[in-house]
Amino acid sequence: MFVLQRMASTTGLLLHPPLVRPISPNVSAPRFFLAVATQFAGNRDKSLFHRKKANGFSTSIAVATDSSAPSIPTQNEDLVDTHKEESEKIVLPTNESSEKLLRIRHSCAHVMAMAVQKLFPDAKVTIGPWIENGFYYDFDMEPLGDKDLKKIKKEMERIISRNLPLVREEVSRGEAQRRIEAINEPYKMEILESIKEDPITIYHIGNEWWDLCAGPHVESTGKINKRAVELETVAGAYWRGDEKNQMLQRIYGTAWETEEQLKAYLHFKEEAKRRDHRRLGKDLDLFSIQDDAGGGLVFWHPKGAVVRSIIEDLWKTLHRERGYDLLYTPHVAKAALWKTSGHSDFYSENMYNQMDVEDELYQLRPMNCPYHILFYKRRLTSYQDFPIRVAELGTVYRYELSGSLHGLFRVRGFTQDDAHIFCLDDQIKDEIRGVLDLTEELLLQFGFNKFEVNLSTRPPKSVGNDEIWEKATCALKDALSDKGWGYQIDEGGGAFYGPKIDIKIEDALGRKWQCSTIQVDFNLPQRFDITYVNSNSEKKRPIMIHRAVLGSLERFFGILIENYAGDFPLWLSPIQVRVLPVTDAQLPYCKEVTEKLRAIGVRAEVCQGERLPKLIRNAETQKIPLMAVVGAKEVETRTVTVRSRFGGEIGTITVDDFAGRIKFASENRTPF
Repeated sequence: MFVLQRMASTTGLLLHPPLVRPISPNVSAPRFFLAVATQFAGNRDKSLFHRKKANGFSTSIAVATDSSAPSIPTQNEDLVDTHKEESEKIVLPTNESSEKLLRIRHSCAHVMAMAVQKLFPDAKVTIGPWIENGFYYDFDMEPLGDKDLKKIKKEMERIISRNLPLVREEVSRGEAQRRIEAINEPYKMEILESIKEDPITIYHIGNEWWDLCAGPHVESTGKINKRAVELETVAGAYWRGDEKNQMLQRIYGTAWETEEQLKAYLHFKEEAKRRDHRRLGKDLDLFSIQDDAGGGLVFWHPKGAVVRSIIEDLWKTLHRERGYDLLYTPHVAKAALWKTSGHSDFYSENMYNQMDVEDELYQLRPMNCPYHILFYKRRLTSYQDFPIRVAELGTVYRYELSGSLHGLFRVRGFTQDDAHIFCLDDQIKDEIRGVLDLTEELLLQFGFNKFEVNLSTRPPKSVGNDEIWEKATCALKDALSDKGWGYQIDEGGGAFYGPKIDIKIEDALGRKWQCSTIQVDFNLPQRFDITYVNSNSEKKRPIMIHRAVLGSLERFFGILIENYAGDFPLWLSPIQVRVLPVTDAQLPYCKEVTEKLRAIGVRAEVCQGERLPKLIRNAETQKIPLMAVVGAKEVETRTVTVRSRFGGEIGTITVDDFAGRIKFASENRTPF
C-alpha cells in the first residue's frame, strides 16, 4: 500500500464475486484495519473518535456487500504515506490478528443457531462460519423480519449469560449419522457425507445443542461480550450456492472483543450507508435500474450521463496521447468465435444463451478480447509494427443471478475500459511501464492516490514455456521497480495463461476497490494462431497484454459516488452552477447569465418557482457546487452573488469573472 504525491496507478479487469449476499463481507483478510469513525462533508474529514494510533498503522475497515465491493485494506511493510493524517483512530483487530476474535465470532454463529432453534423449533440448520466482520448462519425456515432478529438477539444474550461450556467431542462416522437422524437434520447429513476425514468432531453448547464442527471456539459462552454482538440483517441464500436448491434464510451478525470496537464499527457502517451509491443515485437522479427492463441493466440519467461523458472524454484523450488506437466492435458474434477463444468451454456459466440467426448460432459477448485479436489478424504484421495498442470502451454482457446483483457494482451489462497490447518479448517491460504511467495519470484526476499492488506468478498448471514465464514475470517486476512502487507477490496466483499485476485503489473511507489488472497472455495468441514476420522473414508469435484502467464505467461511477458521497468536485459535477432568481422579475437576466455560462462550456441551469431560501436548500440537497443568486441589484450592475456549497457566500462578481473562474477551476481540477 502506498500513496502518490503526483499521480497514481490502477489497471484491471472487472472481477465478479460468488452467488448471494446482500450484506456479505469480503473474505480477504488483513492483519489489522482501522475503524475510522469520521463524518465527511464533501472531502473534508473531521474525526469523531480520537484514540492513539496503534503501531503506526494507517489502514481501515471496509463494510463490503459482496466481492465486487471493496476489500479491507491490509497492513503493508511498503506503506508510503505522503498524506499523513493527524487524527487518531481506533484500531480494530481482525480474524487474522486475533485468534480470540475469530473464536468469539465462530462461537457466536453457534449461539445464534441454538437461539434460532429454541425460538423456531422447525428451523433446520445448515452452515455457520465466521467471516471478515462477524459471522452468519443459514437456516431452512420461514422468512424472518426485524422483530424476529430482536427476539433471536435476546435469546442469544440469555445463552451467553448462562456461561455454558463449549465442549469438543470426537465420534465415529456411524455415531454422527445416528445422532443426525435422531434430530432429523437433513442438511447436516449432507455435510457429513462431504467430510472425508475421521473421526467426526462435534461441538456442544452445554448439554442442550450441538453441531458438526472442527472449531475453534471459546471455552464458554460467558467469554463472549454480549454488548459487543449485533445481528445485522437477513438475506436469501441458496443451499450450496446453487439456484436449483432450496432458498435459505441467512442471518448476518457482527461480533467484537469490546463494546467500544462494536460502536466504532457500527459508526463506520453508518457512514458507508450514507454514501451508498444506490441511495445517492436515486436522490441525485444519476441512474436507475428499471424492473420493466430487467435487473442489472443500468439506465444512465442525464446527470449521470454527463459524468460518464467526462470520464470517457478524459479516457479517450489520454489513450490517444499515449499511442492507442480506439476501436468500436460488435456486441454479438458467432458462437464459433467463443469456442475458439475458450470462453464456451471455461466461461459458459457467465454467458447468455446462444441465439439462432439464419440457422447460425450467435452469442452476446462477455469480453472484448477476441474482437481485438480479429482486428490484429486482419492483415500481415511485421516486427517493425510493434507495439500495437488498441483500446475500446466496450459493452459486455455477463449472466448473473438476481440474488447477486448489487447496484452498479454487480450488473449484467457494463462497459469495460478494455485495451490490448501486442508486442515483442523484449518490449513487455516498457509496455507495462507505459500502462502504469497511464493509469497513474488517469486515476489521480479523480482523486485516487493510494494503491495496493499485487503481482501474481505462475500457477502449477499453466501454458507457455519456462523461459517466457520467467521473462514476462521479470518484466512486470522491473516495470514496478522502475516506477518505484512497492508490491506484494502472490506466489502461484497468476492465471494459467500468464502473470499479472492487480492494483486496488483506496477511497475516502479507506476501503480498497479492485478496478485494475495488467495481464500477460500466452494462451489466446496460440488459440487464434496470431503471428508476425520477424527480421528473418519467419513467422513468430507475439506477446499479448490485457489491461483495463477503471474496470467498468458502471462500477467506477459507483465508486466515485461513494468516494465523494455524491459531492463531486466542480470539474466533475453534472451541474456546476444553479442560477437562482430572488423573484420572477429577474428570470430574463438569469436566463441570459445561464446562456453565457453554457456558451463557454459551464454546466449551468436556472431554478425557479420557490422562495430563495428554499431554492438554496434544494441546491444544497442536490449537491450543486455553486449558486449564482440574482436580485434587482445584480440585474442593475450586471453581476451575480456567488454562494458555494462548502464556502458559503463568496461575494458579488461580474458574470465574466464568474465564468472565467469556473473555467479555470474546471480545467485545472482546483476548487472555485
